[in-house]
Amino acid sequence: MKPSIKTLTVRNLITFLLVLVTILLVVTAINFRYLSTRAVENHALVVAELVRAGLTAHMKGDIMDKRGYFLREIMSLHQINRLHIIRGDDVTAQFGPGTGLEKAQDQAAGKVFETRQPVFILDELSATPTIRAIIPYVALSAGSLNCLSCHEVMEGSVLGAVDIELDVTGYRNQSLMVLGGLFIMMVFFLLLILVNTSRTIQRYVQEPLESLIDNAMTAYRKHQPVNADQFDTKEFVHVADEINLFNSEIIAHQDLLQEKNRELLALNDEIESTLRETVYTMGVIEEKRSQETHNHTKRVSLYSQLLAQKMGLPGRDVELIAAASPLHDIGKLGVPDEILLKPGELADEERKVMQNHASIGYSMLSHSRRDILKAAAIIALQHHEKWDGSGYPQGLRGEDIHVYGRIVGLADVFDALISSRVYKDSWEIAQVIEWITQQRGKHFDPLVVEAFLASLDEFVAIARRYPAE
Repeated sequence: MKPSIKTLTVRNLITFLLVLVTILLVVTAINFRYLSTRAVENHALVVAELVRAGLTAHMKGDIMDKRGYFLREIMSLHQINRLHIIRGDDVTAQFGPGTGLEKAQDQAAGKVFETRQPVFILDELSATPTIRAIIPYVALSAGSLNCLSCHEVMEGSVLGAVDIELDVTGYRNQSLMVLGGLFIMMVFFLLLILVNTSRTIQRYVQEPLESLIDNAMTAYRKHQPVNADQFDTKEFVHVADEINLFNSEIIAHQDLLQEKNRELLALNDEIESTLRETVYTMGVIEEKRSQETHNHTKRVSLYSQLLAQKMGLPGRDVELIAAASPLHDIGKLGVPDEILLKPGELADEERKVMQNHASIGYSMLSHSRRDILKAAAIIALQHHEKWDGSGYPQGLRGEDIHVYGRIVGLADVFDALISSRVYKDSWEIAQVIEWITQQRGKHFDPLVVEAFLASLDEFVAIARRYPAE
């Protein structure tokens, strides 16, 4: 699943803030280390200056033999791990080698004597961090302490150096505490920003967006505008106004579309009604030309509709059979009068011409794409087919015959038997029923015969309602 706006915003904000916090902590740590280092170095310089002043006082007071006590006191008072005095070569040559806390030069001290600049060596990675400070004493004649008055050296020479090792654990711990405090404070504000951002997005983006979607759907269904005053930000107010404008246009188009659909449905109904009337009229025309009994077209249509209903055909099929069955003999329009109206039995060649009316009717109707005319084409072609395959024009058998043809075939035969024609007298109803029953599975579909036998009273009622005279 794709992340939400709140998730994306909070995720990006966390990334940004973490980078910012990291940069701030690094910069703060570097600056604080620099300041702490300077503070430690200044501490070492102060101690060195204190030692220089004390040694000078001891020298002037001619109590240099007491300097060891003084230096040990300095070490105990200023958290000094180690304190040594390094004599220069000129001082050693004048006064001899030192004793006690005085020591010889090493490589680091040699650098101090060469450059006359303090050297600081910081060890901050050990468990107990220290800084070694080697601060030179330069012989100067200026000021109240005229070094040249006691030392036989050239001005600017390095008389010696103070080698101090200070314990800077306190400085480091203080730095870590400050950095830890800054980190905790930054994390606190980071969490505060994230919570506030999340709540802000929830209140001013996510909830209004969900509400806007729900309201838009409701407004669309109920044809009511979205209330823009419920939103706190101008962006959502603007979107709500746009949705209202869009909905109003959609509703207007829908109303127009519905009106057009109603007009189209009415037009289709009109076309359908006109087509039904035309089909029925054509059936009546064929009926008049064939000099068949009065109301034959009407009765066959009602019989067919009744059988389709009894057999449980879908409603649309029932409608199509009722509307299309009047054209079952439309092909007789193509049969010559001398054969169509002949009062006696037809010769074999005449019978073939007469039977050809099924194919003629199909040719007349099969070109149409209208459901009624397509159904009429099937009925015209197949209503003389028989269940056992002895019918015409194709000699179809069983269910190869369309159900429309099977139903109209029985309805047409029933009406023909109960009616008088130029070539025969009418049959009694009982005689017709007996014969149709005998033709079950031969001429007629057994299921159609069952539907016929189940609706005899209705068949008789139709025949009486629309008599042949």
